[in-house]
Amino acid sequence: MNRYSRQILFEGIGQEGQKYLSKSHVTIVGCGAIGSASAEALARAGVGSLRIIDRDVVEPSNLHRQSLYDETDAKNHLPKAEAAKRRLQMLNSELQIEAIVRDVSSTNTEHLLEGTDLVLDGTDNFETRFIINDACIKRSIPWIYAAAVSSYGLTMTVIPEKTPCLRCIFEQLPPPASAPTCETAGVILPIISSISAIQVTEAIKILIRRYELLHKSLVQLDIWKNRYVKIDVTNARSKDCICCSRKIFDYLSQPQSLVATLCGRNTVQVVPNAGFKIDLKQLAEKLRPHGEVQINRFLLRFKLPEGYELTIFPDARSLIHGTADTTTARSIYAKFVGA
Repeated sequence: MNRYSRQILFEGIGQEGQKYLSKSHVTIVGCGAIGSASAEALARAGVGSLRIIDRDVVEPSNLHRQSLYDETDAKNHLPKAEAAKRRLQMLNSELQIEAIVRDVSSTNTEHLLEGTDLVLDGTDNFETRFIINDACIKRSIPWIYAAAVSSYGLTMTVIPEKTPCLRCIFEQLPPPASAPTCETAGVILPIISSISAIQVTEAIKILIRRYELLHKSLVQLDIWKNRYVKIDVTNARSKDCICCSRKIFDYLSQPQSLVATLCGRNTVQVVPNAGFKIDLKQLAEKLRPHGEVQINRFLLRFKLPEGYELTIFPDARSLIHGTADTTTARSIYAKFVGA
C-alpha cells in the first residue's frame, strides 16, 4: 500500500477507499483518447482489474492525444487494446488487465460487460453508446458517458434506477454527418485531459461508494473558449424513457448498422439502421481538407491518402472501398461520416 500512500492521505479516499479500489473491476469500451487517458489514471490509482475493449489499431495521427501509445505501436499497427495492456502493465505490474480486440455490438455487449463494477465510455459514436446504455441499465451497472471533439467535451454519470440514463437526455441517434468528428473538426489534448479527469474522478467516487459526491450533471466544457457548464440532471429522469423507465432495450434487440462485405470487390457496405438523410454538399465541405472529394446530386466520393475510398449516398448508406474487413470499415465510417 506504500505505492498509494499519497492517495491514501487524501481524506476523500483513505485506507478504506484504497481497499475498495484494489478489489474493483472496471471495463473501458474504446481505448482512444479519453479511453487511454482514463485507463492510465485508473491503473495508477490502483484499481484491481481493467478490461479494455477496442476495435482499432494505433495510427500515427493518434499519438498527439492518445497517451498510452508510441511510435513503435503505430509503425507496427498494433491493436489499441493490446498496446494499452502492454503499457499499463509497465506502469503497474499488480494490475490485472484483459485486452479484447473486438467491435462492440448489440449481440456481444452484455457478455463483454459480465462481472464488471463500472463501465467507462471511450467510444467514438452514439450508436455504440446507446448499446452500452441499454446493457448497463438492463444489468444495473453504473457507467460514465464521455465525449470530446475540437476543444469541446461533455460527460455524464449514469447510475441505474438512481439517475437519468443517456436516452433520457438524448432520445434519438443524431443523424449521420450531423455532428463534427475528430477527423473533420480536429481535437486538442487539453480537452481530452479535462474530460478524462472528470470521468475518472466520478469513477473513483463510485468505486469507493461515495455516491453522494457525484456531480449529478451533464457537464459541458470548452477548454479553448473558457466555458464550463453544469446542467443539473437530478430530476431529468423521464417517466417515458424507453430504456430506464419502460425497460425496452431496443439497441440490444436490433442489429447495429448493417455492415456487409461485397463479394470479390474489397469493399464493405455500411447501412445505418434508421431512415436518415445527409446533405452531401455540407459533408463535402467538411471532408475536403482531408482528401479528394467528388460530388454530384446522386453521391459523394471521398478518397483518403491511405488508399481507402468512400462512396456516400444521400440516405447515409456508404461503400468503403479498399478493405474487406467490416471492423475497419465501421471505424472509417464513424470517423468521417459519424453516427
